[in-house]
Amino acid sequence: MVNISLPHDAFVLVGDGRKALFLRNEGDETFVNLRTERVLTGDDSATHELGSDRPGRTFQSVGARRSAVEQTDWHEIEEQRFAHDVAAALLRLVRERKVKALIIVAPPRTLAELRRVLHSEVKNCIVAELDKDLTKHPIDDIEKHLARA
Repeated sequence: MVNISLPHDAFVLVGDGRKALFLRNEGDETFVNLRTERVLTGDDSATHELGSDRPGRTFQSVGARRSAVEQTDWHEIEEQRFAHDVAAALLRLVRERKVKALIIVAPPRTLAELRRVLHSEVKNCIVAELDKDLTKHPIDDIEKHLARA
């Protein structure tokens, strides 16, 4: 269990591969009061709408054998693109609002992708990370999770 300190005006990013909530603490470390600053959503289309419906085929250089090419995971590509969008939005936020403290709450896979693409200015503001998926939770539940973390 990590002791997360959430000072006044600290930001919390709660996200997954398709939705990101940018929250700001209007309260203090004792009485956290998160307010939504911004919401980003990614493309949640069905796989058949994101790309081709059949994997390609390839021929062996010798003989008449053919084999299928592995199908592209369009949802994974969309989640990676969305992580880049979130990282760019965080960089703008850090620069424009002079963010001193940032907490990131995301499932492990999303957290790893964000770590990979975040700018060093954003990384320097991160005071805690929580590997949970809370994007579908109401704000008061998120506050409780942060208090228990």
